[in-house]
Amino acid sequence: MVRIAALYKFTSFADPAALRGPLARIACRSGVKGTLLLAEEGINGTIAGPEQGIDDVLRHIQSLPGCAELDVKYAEAATLPFGRMKVRLKREIVTMGRPGVDPTAAVGRYVAPSDWNALIAAPDVVTIDTRNAYEVEAGTFAGAIDPQTESFGEFPAWWAANRARFEGKRVAMFCTGGIRCEKATNFLLSEGVGEVYHLKGGILSYLEEVPQAASRWEGQCFVFDERVSVGHGLAPGNLRLCRGCRRPLDLDDTTRPEFEEGVSCHRCHATTTPAQKARFRERQRQAERAACNGRR
Repeated sequence: MVRIAALYKFTSFADPAALRGPLARIACRSGVKGTLLLAEEGINGTIAGPEQGIDDVLRHIQSLPGCAELDVKYAEAATLPFGRMKVRLKREIVTMGRPGVDPTAAVGRYVAPSDWNALIAAPDVVTIDTRNAYEVEAGTFAGAIDPQTESFGEFPAWWAANRARFEGKRVAMFCTGGIRCEKATNFLLSEGVGEVYHLKGGILSYLEEVPQAASRWEGQCFVFDERVSVGHGLAPGNLRLCRGCRRPLDLDDTTRPEFEEGVSCHRCHATTTPAQKARFRERQRQAERAACNGRR
């Protein structure tokens, strides 16, 4: 089995570029693949590989400034869900586009998965899904509000347009692994919201810890790797990935006329050019040849 580690930490890196090379080298040396993002505000990403390799990479990250208490969630898979290792420099490790938002200064109150059901069932609580619309479409908590955003950077504008709806309410927020809520709750606190809560460890921790019989989760949780989606107990879901737009598809979506394996789906068919589609087709041919030769 392959170990998967989803991790993040908001901390101050004076020179994230200087951290990139050593981190990439130890990951590659340890047989680890995935994506890690480095920015002045910290580190974020998901990696997969042998248990010892994952441990080696995590020890290295935990030795970085402010990362001793790294937030890590583990899962397992039968095969590597990534094809290569990437360490990228970014302006933000999760892009909101609001320079004043600082999760190291203040965040909402963490709520353990075991306490989440009771909180969101309270009549004075409004529950907001901070993820993108295509993620919400795959699954969400019963009764949660979907802001219908295409990117996390749209969330502040959505809040400005809708905040009057939630006057006098306590606000509970959730996302896949918790990182987006670190910023979203800090933003709401800066906007004067008095009581803000967020699901500790995100949906992934909830699905891992809360029995399905007691769950308020409906559907599957989209994840940003080759597993595509997971369900209760973090068991692999049955969604597929459109290689054109990187969005999840169910079985019915793959029977639509716009779907072409590795190229397009109904969401992106009209938005990509013939040149892009030709490039995607060539990429798909190369992937199929590699699979036939026993390579990823």
